[in-house]
Amino acid sequence: MALKYEIHKMHTDDDDATKTKVGFKITDDNNAVFIIDKLVTTGSKTQEQIVTEAQTASQTEVNEWQTLQSNIGRVWNADTNSFE
Repeated sequence: MALKYEIHKMHTDDDDATKTKVGFKITDDNNAVFIIDKLVTTGSKTQEQIVTEAQTASQTEVNEWQTLQSNIGRVWNADTNSFE
């Protein structure tokens, strides 16, 4: 399943000026949307490095979301307690 990562926010954190908050709007092939924000230590990193680090930091949550999305649209049989 291909994911589209759109940056919907990127700014210096209000509580810690050494960090950049990066927000992603992630859309899958079915147009389901997942929003996640991550804080990255800014330092002398390029914008691309900051975004890459934020994406890496969000990967566990994105994977969990993808797993849950895989059940959308499936039919549950309450009699057998299983998917059909």
